[in-house]
Amino acid sequence: MDLLLYNSLTRNKELFIPIDPNEVKIYTCGMTVYDYAHIGHGRKYVMDDILKRVLVYNGFKVKHVQNVTDVGHLVSDADEGEDKLEKGATKQNKTVWEVAEFFTNNFYKSMDKLNILRPDVICKATEHIKEQIELIETLFKNGYAYDTTEAVYFDTSKFKGYGEMFGQEMGDKKTGVRSEVKTDKNKRNNADFVLWFKRVGRFKDHVMHWNSPWGDGFPGWHIECSSMSMKYLGEQLDIHTGGEDHLSIHHPNEIAQSEGATGKKPFSRFWVHHAFLMVNGKKMSKSLGNYFTIQDILDKGYDPLALRYLYLGTHYKKPMNFTWQSLESASNGLKNLKSSILNLKSSPRNILSDDKENKIEGFRNKFLSAINDDLNTSKALSVVFEVLKSNIPSEDKYDLVISFDEILGLKLKD
Repeated sequence: MDLLLYNSLTRNKELFIPIDPNEVKIYTCGMTVYDYAHIGHGRKYVMDDILKRVLVYNGFKVKHVQNVTDVGHLVSDADEGEDKLEKGATKQNKTVWEVAEFFTNNFYKSMDKLNILRPDVICKATEHIKEQIELIETLFKNGYAYDTTEAVYFDTSKFKGYGEMFGQEMGDKKTGVRSEVKTDKNKRNNADFVLWFKRVGRFKDHVMHWNSPWGDGFPGWHIECSSMSMKYLGEQLDIHTGGEDHLSIHHPNEIAQSEGATGKKPFSRFWVHHAFLMVNGKKMSKSLGNYFTIQDILDKGYDPLALRYLYLGTHYKKPMNFTWQSLESASNGLKNLKSSILNLKSSPRNILSDDKENKIEGFRNKFLSAINDDLNTSKALSVVFEVLKSNIPSEDKYDLVISFDEILGLKLKD
């Protein structure tokens, strides 16, 4: 059955066909590990997990790579403000290395609680400095990079179509328009982005730093994803995922530097972006007291899988609003679902006519049709309840629903 995915780059739902029929190459933007993962992160990574499980369910072999950003990500995605790792270190009264290690471990433990399958490759930016330097050298060779006293930049004016990616306008990408923003006076274009920060000026005391052909310093945030994804997956990916906040800056920058290095080979055929999670109708913020982690879910007495179940009720491209009431409803719904499945084991055998196999196959196709239509999890869940209400034999209901759970990941067998 055909798998359709919405491609943010073309802004169309398209038939998914991998570059290599023997292996799907998928890269998912990982965490910047300076603070605890919150339930908004949870939604994004659960839906990445659903995508991966759907690919496997459809018979594809998948190679999944995910980065860990442990250097180079400033408070603003547009190379402005302080370094997030150093900010986290100050807040936690730890070294930047300790902060990165602690929150990396916390992130993956949190994702484990949501039953998210771990990537095949987890790659840290700090362990791939050599690859990032080599990619920057290639960009210099190809005429896309330039050097100033403060940093090495990618020249966006040299990359045709940069301002049109993902339906953006160049005006959306302007940086340095606020008086308090510090910008390099030698930067050629507002949209140019940093490939390598030099350890001078505001970053003269930056703790994480390495030698490079352009002086002592550290990589920008964007270059890590291109260098590490291409190291482990090659010059062209099948699918690249991220949050919708990456549409305007991070992902256009990834495409520009990757294709600038490879001679305009399309970097990723599909781009999948997840919508934000709101809390009580507002953006998550610690100052508003609506910033929740997976541990907060546990502390309130909820199974994190109830949160996963809640996520599945809303399409990944639609904004979702979290409330404790909605989690309570999801928790009860999941408990009832598990109870119904448990009861199937002790239910008497149902009597059904000879078309049993046709009905089972019909449900299987209906579920696959729903989930293959751009990961429509809510519609797929409705098929699960149709199965449970049907008159097919209990043991067949059980087998069918457990097979669907290979995608849903709700541990319905437990």
